[in-house]
Formats: sequence, C-alpha cells, structure tokens
Amino acid sequence: MRARYRLPAILAAGVLVFVTGTRSASVSHNPAVIEGPLALLLASSTDLGPSRDGSTQLTATLPDSSRPETLIEWARAHGMWVRWRPGDEWAIVEGAAQDVATAFGVPLNDYRGRKGQVFYASPQQPSVPEPLRGVVTALGRILGYTPHHEASPGLLPLDVPVLGLSPNALLEAYNANPLAAAGFTGKGATIVFFEFAGFDQDDLDNFADSSGLPRFTPELVGGQPGPSGAETVMDLEVAHAIAPDAQTVVVNARPTVEGDGGYEKIGRMFESADRQFPGAVWSLSIGWGCDALVRAADLAPAQAALAAALKHGTSAFDASGDTGGLECKGGDDWSSPPGPNDIGLDAVSSLPSMASVGGTTLSTDQQGRWLAEYAWVDSPLSQGTSGGVSALFDRPGWQEGLSAERDVKQRRLAPDVAAVADPFTGVRIVFGHESLLGAGTSQAAPIWAALTVLINEYLHAHGGQPVGDLNPLLYRVARGANLPGFRHVSLGGNAVDLSQPGYDLVTGLGSPNVDYLARDLLDIQKGVAPR
Repeated sequence: MRARYRLPAILAAGVLVFVTGTRSASVSHNPAVIEGPLALLLASSTDLGPSRDGSTQLTATLPDSSRPETLIEWARAHGMWVRWRPGDEWAIVEGAAQDVATAFGVPLNDYRGRKGQVFYASPQQPSVPEPLRGVVTALGRILGYTPHHEASPGLLPLDVPVLGLSPNALLEAYNANPLAAAGFTGKGATIVFFEFAGFDQDDLDNFADSSGLPRFTPELVGGQPGPSGAETVMDLEVAHAIAPDAQTVVVNARPTVEGDGGYEKIGRMFESADRQFPGAVWSLSIGWGCDALVRAADLAPAQAALAAALKHGTSAFDASGDTGGLECKGGDDWSSPPGPNDIGLDAVSSLPSMASVGGTTLSTDQQGRWLAEYAWVDSPLSQGTSGGVSALFDRPGWQEGLSAERDVKQRRLAPDVAAVADPFTGVRIVFGHESLLGAGTSQAAPIWAALTVLINEYLHAHGGQPVGDLNPLLYRVARGANLPGFRHVSLGGNAVDLSQPGYDLVTGLGSPNVDYLARDLLDIQKGVAPR
C-alpha cells in the first residue's frame, strides 16, 4: 500500500501536489456500465468482492495547465488526494478503493485474472461529478491492470526461399541504398527501443559478424527487461542492418505493466527517454491494451510526453499489431467468440502523434530490388497487419480528406505507413544462436525507425533538419510531391478491411521509397513547391 502524504500547497517546477482529508457524502453521477473488452476481461476473471486496495487511481484531464484547485479541494473532501505537476493538463486522483467508489458513485471490486494477476476495476465508467464540470474535461477508467503483449508472431527458421533479406537486400528493397552509398549509416544518431525482454550479446555479435557489419552493444536503461527475447533481438538486429553506426538503447518497459497506473508510467518513461536522448528516434513493438479498453483521458500522460519529445526532434514508430485488425481480442486475458468487440487499435500505437506502422508481404528479385508488396495476412494462423478507426481520437488535420468506409465520426485512422512483416519474406536475424526470419509489424516498426535515421542524416548533410513529428510531413508528401515517396499497397487485406489505392486501413500510405522520400522532405523544408 502506498502512503498518503500531507504536504502544503506549495508549487515548484516538477513538484507533485498531494492533498488528503476527511470523507464527505458522495453525489450520484449515473455512471454507465462498460461493455466490450473490459466487460469480457472482468467476465473471464474471478470477482473477489469489494476492493480493499489502499491506493486506487484514475486519470482526469483538465481544460488547461492551471493548478486544479477545485479538483484538489473536492478530492480532499472525499478522503482522496491528487497528484499534479505544474504544466500538466492532466492529474491523477487517488484514494482508498471504497473512498473512490463512494466519491464517484461506482462499484469497485478486486479481480483475479486468468494469468493469476490480481487487480482492481470498476465495471462502470464514472462521469464527471457536477462540482467538477468545467474543471475536469474527462475521466479515465478505474482499472488497475493493463493487458499487454509484444506485437510479434512466431519467427520462422531460415529454410525458405531467398533465405531472408540481407542488410543490403533490405536497403535495396526500400531504395535506401543511394543514401547508404553516400555514407549515411546512422553515425551520431540514437535509436531507442522500448522492450519487455532482454537480449543475448552473442546473438548480436553473431548477426553482425555474419552480415559483414560492425559489432554493437546496446546501452541499457533500467537493466535487462528479462531473459533474451526474440522480439528485442529482432528489433535491434533489423535496425542495425539499416543504420549500423547508430547508437542503440534498450529501455526496460517492464515496470509499466507492474501494478496500476500503466499509462502514467508510460508517460514518465517517455519523459525520461526524451531527457536522456533528446532527438532520438523511437521504436516500439509493445501492445499496451486496445483502444476500446480505455478512454482518451487514460492516455493523456503518454500523449503529452510523446508530443513534448517530438518538439525536441524525436520521431516515434509503433507497430500497429499482428492480429489482422482484431487488437481487442483478449488472448491470454479473456476468451470470447469472434465478434465486433474484437475490432480495435492498439491504444498507444493509435496516439495521433505516433507513427503507426502496418505490415506487408514483400516480393523482390535476387538482388533485393522491389517487385511488389501487398497487405500481410495469414488467415490460418489468425495473424496479419492491424489497423482501423480510432475509438478515442478525432481525425488529425493532416488526415483530413482521407476516406474510410467505417469512419462515420471523422476519427484518427491507422496505420500511417507500412513495411515488410510477413515471416516468409522477412529479414534474416540471429536468435538463440540460429538463423531465423523476422516477422510481424514489430519488424516493420524498427525498419521505419532506422530508415528515418538515414533520412535525418541526409537532411542534415543538405542543410535540413531532423524530421521530428513525422506524420504531418508524410501525409503532405502523399498529397503531392516531386518524387513518389511511397509505394502504395493496393492488394490484400486483413480480417476487417481491404487494401486499396491510396490510403487504406491496412497499410496506410504504403511502404517507403526512401531516396525519393528523403528528397521530398528536403523540398518541404526548403519550401520547394511540387512541380
């Protein structure tokens, strides 16, 4: 149980405000019963009765960054406390479980999940109490557990035609060899990987030696996340194949799913990475729950931290997922027959500031030259690239004008871009001392991250700047540029949507034509209009 603190209301940069006090009567707020993935999670868990947790929490979003005095006083009157930092447009309301339940007029129980995890949750969504209308804009879920997974299907042994893409073939496939030939190899750049598993240095050395690349040792932040895992090793080796001179950093993301407050912890993790490695390129291949499980308010800490990092020159890429558009299917957390409740996006990947990366099946000649690409799906294994329409976020300005049949509310569309994800056409990696083929959108995300490092290096050499917040630029290129920066994918589909010419909910704008895309981005930075 976390302790309550009684501190005076003295504010300073970076200082949290804690308030507590006596409990008063609650107000009825007519909360709504939550349906969809959360209902399925709770139905598949054992109800342990009223929660006895001493410090449950929920996120409240605020209209601005002013000190939320009314919220602080209201919380104190109800036996709770508030955590808020000057400058944040969100706060955390905390309290003993039954104080929170009484204050917000919702039941709050403990549950034991199918994997043995014990967590608190309310089956009802609290509404903003009347005294807080205009002071709090929205409330998140009361949920002490974040379903999570690594976005990677099983890897295949290296016994398929072409023996997987070599580093040179990977560069050739996406027309990045002109940049590599000009000496752009990631020197001076940093790629940050957020991971749940660790890596074996012997695998990395074996991959580098057998690929004719320099050896590399990633910097660890927070220690090894766990035993060596195929996901982490694949991320590192795929990026190293493209940008062999870039510094690699592995951030231990495991603490974000230990206990409650997962999205707040993700925000803190993003802030720390931004401080330590400003202007780095980020690669994420982790699923932190689907967007139908949470609310936009829950993601406010992560979204704010990501937006701040982008202003410092960071570009961030997250795998869209490998469930063919069914990111809300519970897997180990809950079971249910396939249905509409399974359709959804990975919550963090769907953040408007995040470049969401879908997956393709790639066809090349023996030298790696691109021949064709189509949406990756493997129906017998229920795998494939994910994408769709956000349940949480409005359509960002840079996606205006796009059409999506399922989007009736003008919401954020994902993915934004794509790259190879099919394990039968993937990148050769080394894991567990054997050669394998990389797979999944978690292969596609580090491909885009490393290619962006080369693009940044090209831009800098020609008087430009790092791309930073890349999404608006990508859609600007797609609307019209001097060179074809994308290879549009118009064949295939997943379990929910079909690929089509132009933008689609399966592969986004398509895969990169890197040399041309770099030139288009330089034109934008220098104000050169499309001819």
